Amino acid sequence: MNQHNNQSVLGQSHRKRNYKPAIIIITILINGLVALLAGLPGVENFTAFDVTILPMLNAIFNSFTFLFLVGALIAILKKNVTVHRRFIYAAFITTTLFLVTYVAHHFLSASTPYGGTGVMAGIYYFILITHIILAAVIVPLALTSVARAWNMENERHKKIARWTMPIWLYVSLTGVIVYIMISPYY
Repeated sequence: MNQHNNQSVLGQSHRKRNYKPAIIIITILINGLVALLAGLPGVENFTAFDVTILPMLNAIFNSFTFLFLVGALIAILKKNVTVHRRFIYAAFITTTLFLVTYVAHHFLSASTPYGGTGVMAGIYYFILITHIILAAVIVPLALTSVARAWNMENERHKKIARWTMPIWLYVSLTGVIVYIMISPYY
């Protein structure tokens, strides 16, 4: 019997899908939209609500993403795949909510300059720049990680998840830190 037949006999047959085109398109759309928004001046005279609430929502969603990722990491270290999967899905949901509020904020208002000086400015910009770069990198990494899990490519999933998890944790945590550091200047 070949491997496919063995899997069918064992009830583990799984049709692999090619998620690569979707991953590429989603990555280009998200990172392109964020880059485009960086150069926009914001909507003039927008008064429907106080847009400064959006960065706080960003930080809240990033906080939940961080906590869900920690939960996912603990679950997988305990070999509880079901709980791991649920925490990862929760992290994707809060990351998506973050993205919605982030896009809304940067569409509706101009960027807020950091008002600190000296060492604090150096720390802030280091955290901000590494956060931005790794946030762009995490999009295809997270999507590829979940696609490999969906395709039951467990060894390939583990290899990429070893990079994805710490980078995603860093991005979600530094998103909160950036908010805390810039929030006095809104």
